[in-house]
Amino acid sequence: MDKKQQDELKNKAAIRAAELVEPGMKLGVGTGSTIAFFIDALGKRKKEEGLDLEALVTTSSRSKKQLEKWGFTVNELAEVDQLDLTIDGADRVDVNFDGIKGGGGALTMEKNVAANSEKVLWIVDESKLVDRLSGFPLPVEILPISCEQNFRRFRNDGLNPSWRMDGNKRFVTHYGNYIVDLNVDPIPIPRGLDDYLDKVVGVVETGLFLDMCDEVIIARSDGEIEDREK
Repeated sequence: MDKKQQDELKNKAAIRAAELVEPGMKLGVGTGSTIAFFIDALGKRKKEEGLDLEALVTTSSRSKKQLEKWGFTVNELAEVDQLDLTIDGADRVDVNFDGIKGGGGALTMEKNVAANSEKVLWIVDESKLVDRLSGFPLPVEILPISCEQNFRRFRNDGLNPSWRMDGNKRFVTHYGNYIVDLNVDPIPIPRGLDDYLDKVVGVVETGLFLDMCDEVIIARSDGEIEDREK
């Protein structure tokens, strides 16, 4: 499948997701190439139908700028009690609707938005579907003050860490932290690894999104759009 065909599928899935947004919702919006199509579909609804939202929160400055170009007002998460729905992408999704996210480096914001949403929907193409979480490094956001100790611990514990890089420098998150990618493939026990990382001092957040997703819209290579609910 070439990029043009893949983009057409992403756009179809994004339009399907945009149809689920109801007027007056408090909506969370993620980031990524598929979400860019979703924002355009949402913007067209605003232009054609006058779609109005009570609140709108996003997980990246890129999505924020795109939403504002369509005339939406973007709120801070702290200004909203609870979101009705968050629509985002995912780097991997397994059969239990658990996922790996954070390929773009915004995992902490993405998880905060998802955790404060009544419902979470992911849009993915079928290449992101796996039986077990695998095929993508697990991002872990860590504090600079303890980053070297954290890295050594991960290496000594067999998690095959590597620094997320931005050119010849370490990637710095929105919150001023670093990201270590753990190359564990497949992740044998996601909840066990999540518990382990949660106890490591200096870890801010992980890219394991467990028990958070309620619905997945899948763009398939045959042109079909599948909607799975948990």
